[in-house]
Amino acid sequence: MNCHIDGYKMSWPIFNWKLLAALTAVYFVWGSTYLAIRVAVVAIPPLLAAGARFLIAGMLLYGWSRLRHEAPPQKGHWPNLWLMGALMFLICYAALFWAEKTIPSGIASALSAMLPAWMLILEVTVLKTQRLTFPLAIALISGFAGVVLLTGGSGSAGGSIPWLPSVAILVSGISWAAGSTLSKKLSLPASPGISAGAQMICGGCLLLASSGLFGEWRHLKPVPPSAFFAMLYLIVAGSLIAYRSYVWLLGRMSPTKVSSYAYVNPVVALGLGYLVAGEALHANAIAGAALVLASVFLILSQRASGPTKVRSPKGQAESVEADLLEV
Repeated sequence: MNCHIDGYKMSWPIFNWKLLAALTAVYFVWGSTYLAIRVAVVAIPPLLAAGARFLIAGMLLYGWSRLRHEAPPQKGHWPNLWLMGALMFLICYAALFWAEKTIPSGIASALSAMLPAWMLILEVTVLKTQRLTFPLAIALISGFAGVVLLTGGSGSAGGSIPWLPSVAILVSGISWAAGSTLSKKLSLPASPGISAGAQMICGGCLLLASSGLFGEWRHLKPVPPSAFFAMLYLIVAGSLIAYRSYVWLLGRMSPTKVSSYAYVNPVVALGLGYLVAGEALHANAIAGAALVLASVFLILSQRASGPTKVRSPKGQAESVEADLLEV
């Protein structure tokens, strides 16, 4: 927009509402899903809640992608899709949903933020695509020190967080990192939407089957409105709107800037847990979360400043897909 004053031409910046809306979805919506999970699993068995979320979201995403005439998976893709569904949804979200029955949502989000650290460890030890430099070693030490603080004195009365659910969330991150690493070596559909939707469908089916095997279906009760709307929010906002926002942002911003959601989401989750759900926020939790976020920042900044590798379009699609599946 231009404005003329006394012969001078002035340019006023046009506010980009689409960019703001997309960043809000990636920052706030993904950060708020931890509280939504906490609300849902109070009334719905965790495996059933996770399975319903991803089966419905996956069917909607897959159907939407097919309507856009994106190619369906080939026959040889399906074994890999089921494997990815097991690693990135069955193990990962079964552990997260179960753990949030006892762990505050803010602490769960901070523990989940260790994902870049697990990815780094796998890249150093398995893929051999990364060297463990001094800054990255400091980042890992910072992250694990933060985990110790988070689990050592962040409970409702300042006591320790239950160790088994804490370990479950860390295993959740390791499983996700393993799936993300494996995705670079497996043959998967070229379309990120088709591949992500199919993996959600496979993972959702495995979660629902596990829910039946563990007897969750025998103890079903009427779902209260709070849990129903939490599930609706997870499906529509967390798994669809934020997903599309993330893909849209990748086409308009650098991946480094978009990946900043990794250290914004835990701040959002901690704040919402404290303000909305009345979760305690002790000094240990704040210090631990700060160390974890410092670790994430160091890892992402080191990757951004490292040597750039030329990747094929298929490799780029797999990288995007591994990031956007975390919804």
